[in-house]
This record gives sequence, structure tokens and C-alpha cells, in this order.
Amino acid sequence: MKKFLILISMLSPVLGIAQKKPVFPKTFDLIVGAYTSGNSKGIAVYRFYTETGRLAYLNQIDNVSNPSYLAVSKNNKFVYAVNENDQGEVSSFSFEPKTGKLTFINKVSTLGGSPCYVSVDKNQKNLFVANYSGGNIAVLPLNEDGSIGAAVQTIKDDGHGPNKERQEKAHVHTAVLSPDEKYVLYTDLGTDKINITKYKGGKNNPIVPANPAFVSVTPGYGPRHLAFSNDKKTMYLVTEMGSSVIVFDYNNGKPKQRQDITLLPDGFKGQTGAADIHISPNGLFLYATNRGDANDISVFSINQENGELTFIERKPSGGKGPRNFIIDPTGKFLIVAHQNSDNITVWRLDETTGKIMQAVTRIEVGNPVCLQFAPAM
Repeated sequence: MKKFLILISMLSPVLGIAQKKPVFPKTFDLIVGAYTSGNSKGIAVYRFYTETGRLAYLNQIDNVSNPSYLAVSKNNKFVYAVNENDQGEVSSFSFEPKTGKLTFINKVSTLGGSPCYVSVDKNQKNLFVANYSGGNIAVLPLNEDGSIGAAVQTIKDDGHGPNKERQEKAHVHTAVLSPDEKYVLYTDLGTDKINITKYKGGKNNPIVPANPAFVSVTPGYGPRHLAFSNDKKTMYLVTEMGSSVIVFDYNNGKPKQRQDITLLPDGFKGQTGAADIHISPNGLFLYATNRGDANDISVFSINQENGELTFIERKPSGGKGPRNFIIDPTGKFLIVAHQNSDNITVWRLDETTGKIMQAVTRIEVGNPVCLQFAPAM
């Protein structure tokens, strides 16, 4: 069936079959989270123009402690930000897309130190927070006004990995909902595992360990971020310490490893730290960033039959420490946040080949580490 659909897609222009192209707004809001130990004081909002890749400053909210990862509610009315500090907190804000204005609502404990990732379900019932130094995941209920309730559940991972400096205990990096939102998967750099929980909702114990409850990767790899293919049949994991992408066949909460492909060129000897991973809106290409001495973006084509990756190119990211990046909804641009060089770079993409073309915009932002889009209204 998939082969038939791909063939029809290729022959449509020849046969005169009209294909509907998705209609996108000409502007989006780009919401930027940053560490506040340097030039940044909080969360900034920029208007992003999809025709040119230009960014224009809109607004910001200061006095937000280390908003290192953000999530935007499905209804576009609220923004949630972890406060990556020792005590561990997460904050909620009301959001006005037209002006980019953020207004603080409340802040609660994440019951774990150094929260570094937050996600929200489509029905806006719960937040899921990964506590890096706490080594646990926390579930926090949401109220209709966007405020966050006290955490109702935490699950702590145990164990360690072979790297005694980085993997002395659990270090949870993400809390990602599966595309159907039946599962919450959380990666653990410290134990080299992707943990899998069923998401049942409800007020008490909304997540429970699945069967199997985890999948392990090569010892010392340090799992970091996840992405799912457009057809939801493949899951991709970028490993921070292994500097690789692992491809999993995914079926109803059961990942099975298919491929392990490196982000490094032959003979590379410098320091690395793979960070983020995303798939192009058309589902044809995968991109992953690497920090350390690499400071680059790797591009892969995605086999539409089995999800396997084929290397296309490796490109300097345009700064130092490309911790987080995002692809705009039109698929024309890739935007990179460089934590260590205080800048955001916008790259034009070739939608046919997947290659990264010229940089079209560069703005100075202190310690940017998270980028999220929201429709501008």
C-alpha cells in the first residue's frame, strides 16, 4: 500500500492529478528559552516570516530562572517552561500570539533536581517533566486556566553506566509522548535505557510501566532525544555520548532496534556531545546536531519502506554548542540555537534533497537552548 501511495505521489503531476498542498500562515511565533546565567533573563518571543526566514523581536518576560526547555499547549494559549535549577521547578505562562506577550501564572516543584524537558498532552490534562539530576520523571496535572497543580506521580530510575563521571546514576533527559499518546517514553543518559510507560490518565498514577518496561542501548552511549517518523512506525534516538542515531521499529510501545548510524566523520578525535534530532515535515529527511568540537548538523535521508537512514551531508551549524534546533512548519528553514556563542542561525533547506543551503538570518541571543513554534494570530 505504501509503495502504491508513493508511486501515485510521483505520477500525480504526469497524470494531471491535483494534489492539495498544505496551506501555512505566513508568520509564526518563535519562542526562545535560555539559560539565565549570562545575557539572557528569561524567555524571548520573535516573529518568524516563512517566506524569507527573517526574525523580528516581539516581546520577552524576564526573571524566569533557567527556562531551558519549553512546551506550548495545543490550544496555543499557554507556555510551560522548566526551571533548570537544583530544587527543580516548572512554570506556566499565558500566551498572546498576536503580540508575543507572556504572563506568569504559577510555578510548582518537579520533585527532582535540574529538570531539562517538559511535554504536554493534546488534551492539556498533564505535564511530563524529566529531572536530569533527580533521575526521575514527574507527572503534574493542569487546570483549565493553564496553571499547574502539584505533582501527582514520580518514577525514579536506578542504575548506572560504564562512564563513571557521566553515568554514576540515573540522568533522565526527556519525557516524550508517543504519537498516539498511549505511552510516555523517557530517556536515561545514566543507565543507557529508554523507559516505556503506559499513559492511562486519571488523577492517581496516570502512567504505569509498560511491558517491556524499557529497551537498552549500547553501554556508554547516553540516550538523549527522540523523534518519530511521520507514519509513526519508526522511532529515532540520538545518543549524546555515542554521537549516533539509533533507529527502532516501533509498534504500540515496543521499540526494536534496526540500525545504529554515527554522526561523526571517519577519524574524528575531538570532543562531542550529540544534542537534538528532528524530522522534516515531509518525512523524507532526518537532522541531528552535535556539539563539543564538532558543532555541526548531520543530514540523513529516510527510507520510506523501513525507516533506515542514509547519510547525505554534515554541515557546520553556524555557531558553538548547537543544543537545540527546530524546522519551521513549511519545511523551508532550519533554525539552530547556539548556547555557547549566544546566537540563533536560520538556514534555508532544499526540500527536495534535504541539504542545508545558505544561512539567511542570524540574531544575537544570550545562551539560547530551546526553540518552539506557535501559530501567530
